[in-house]
Amino acid sequence: MNVYSYKAITTDGETIRGLVEADSDEAASALLAARDLYLLQVRKTGKLVARLQTGYQARGIKRRDIIEFASNLAVMIKGGVPILNALDDIASTINNKFLRSVISDVRQTIEMGSSFTDALRNHRAVFPDVMIRLVMVGEETGRFEESLSNAANHLQKIQDLADTVKRAMIYPIFAMLTTGGALVFWLAYVLPQVMQVIVNLNVPLPWLTRALHRMSLFTQQYWYLLLLTPVLPVVIVQLMKLNPRTKYLWDLIKIQLPVVKLLLYNKLLAHFCEQMRILIMAGIPIDRTLDVVAEVMGSEPFRRAILQAKEDIMAGNRISEALRVHHTLFPPLVLRMVDIGETSGSLEEQFAFLAEQYFKRVDDVSDKLGKMIEPIVLIVIGLMLGVMIVGVLLPVYDVFSKIPM
Repeated sequence: MNVYSYKAITTDGETIRGLVEADSDEAASALLAARDLYLLQVRKTGKLVARLQTGYQARGIKRRDIIEFASNLAVMIKGGVPILNALDDIASTINNKFLRSVISDVRQTIEMGSSFTDALRNHRAVFPDVMIRLVMVGEETGRFEESLSNAANHLQKIQDLADTVKRAMIYPIFAMLTTGGALVFWLAYVLPQVMQVIVNLNVPLPWLTRALHRMSLFTQQYWYLLLLTPVLPVVIVQLMKLNPRTKYLWDLIKIQLPVVKLLLYNKLLAHFCEQMRILIMAGIPIDRTLDVVAEVMGSEPFRRAILQAKEDIMAGNRISEALRVHHTLFPPLVLRMVDIGETSGSLEEQFAFLAEQYFKRVDDVSDKLGKMIEPIVLIVIGLMLGVMIVGVLLPVYDVFSKIPM
């Protein structure tokens, strides 16, 4: 099937854009006309271009928007509001134009006879796979509003986890930027004036003073390059993510860095346990559960380990045994509790316990991270100032030492 991009006007007079799959131009137009859309433009596009376009537009949709959508829809369905009316009401209150058009498309797809799950599947770039799976189970079991509530609560936990990590990283990033800015200021403005006085003394300069002088001259001439220094690591990391090997290496380095490991590693374990809990609770088979969890982890070492564990489980091994092969990623606590859960038939409860424990650890680490980073920042600043002061005072000391007493 071909992919077509379209621009149309809804019955409410709103202009929307989207993508549709069809065998021909006529089939695409007929499909869109059946949704009560007044077509302005229908154009065939490549699948890669369509994927990139959708991915770019979906970046403007935050996880909080999806949480609000799922929560509101669950409340309205529970209150007896028909799903089409509920989607209309929700779409009318959303400010994000792309998300509003997506919800309108979901509504029209359902109106044509498709299930809510199939309608969400048409917008995988917007709706997380975990949410789609939970909704699918809810539709199959007749617990649709419950599955929506579970999806919203689950996404809220993941959002809270991400917010905690971001808050914890604010101080270290601010400290690094201010320290770097202070260094550039000293080298470009303060040190040159001091060095000019020292050079005028006409005395042999120690190697440390000469090095500081050259650094000062370089900073004065190429200060704009130093301003790009914070951007360079970001560019390098983004380039590393484009290649699976370098992405794996970068993700592995992140969870092994002394201080960063405490935060990111516990966050990944909390993420893993929470994803496993919600999918097992929904009754999704373990192979599909592991497929979903592997793709949403955001860490290449964990993704590979989970997919390998899935293969071992499908070959007949227990979950705990399959995870134990990757003991460098999954700590003894996880392995022990999963083993107990398998033995007692309480796997969901054990993952719930683990998720709660690791969420608490992330909170504790985020609260203490500033106190852990502060001594390091003070030591770095002290060393910088110490080197500069020694470099400035050495030639002055030499001058005074040669004056007869």
